[in-house]
Amino acid sequence: MNKPTIAAAARGVLLTGEPHAKLMASRAAARDWRLGRLSHGFDTAMPDRPARPERPALLPPSQMPKRGKAGSLRSRIALLHALAHIEFVAIDLAWDMVGRFGAEMPRAFTDDWVRVAADEAMHFALLARRLHALGSFYGALPAHDGLWEAAEETRHDVLARLAVVPLVLEARGLDVTPATIDRLEAMDDVTSARILRRIYNDEIVHVAAGHRWLSHVCAERRIDSASAFRTMVKRHFRGVLKPPFNDSARASAGLTRDFYVVVAE
Repeated sequence: MNKPTIAAAARGVLLTGEPHAKLMASRAAARDWRLGRLSHGFDTAMPDRPARPERPALLPPSQMPKRGKAGSLRSRIALLHALAHIEFVAIDLAWDMVGRFGAEMPRAFTDDWVRVAADEAMHFALLARRLHALGSFYGALPAHDGLWEAAEETRHDVLARLAVVPLVLEARGLDVTPATIDRLEAMDDVTSARILRRIYNDEIVHVAAGHRWLSHVCAERRIDSASAFRTMVKRHFRGVLKPPFNDSARASAGLTRDFYVVVAE
């Protein structure tokens, strides 16, 4: 009997909308790949959009409500909810990376992004559990859909996807997370701070994977990786790269200043 394919497993995660079910589907698919239960096959197309739960309501960024007074429980819940939503969408971004681009890349590419998907599921679980401990839950507040817009914009080219998703969006987490950890610790919320520190350390690994595979694609296409990154960002990223940058964390992931300072505002 033929094994099910990794692409079919990726599509299954993407088409699972309910948060806990998506979390469990992601964990199961990652485990099945690790144990050799899935073949390195790409016979299944990825959906244009993943399934989404009824809640949270998805709003344009300009319509997102204020988080409340700095340091209040309401503001902490709003912050953690926003981060949980980022990790929820990141599960889909990782599986879409596998299913959409795995056929044209070495098997190690699939290994890396399945591990990223497993990490994102774990991050979401930690944040969802923390929200529950604070008397809330994922879906209690609205969220925005900007992350998946980046996936739609880069669905045609693995180089564009690698440039924009891990090397812009996830790298931004390296810039802002340390200050967020400091704020939470100042509020004596050491539990939330510990979760964010775990996510931060994993994000360095994810950005490193993005840099490694962008460099691989650029080597195959015989183009300079830093200039290709800058071209892809200018062409496909709708936002702006704003300092300050966490240069040391970015550099530890291979993302040196020559990649991003030229396209920063």
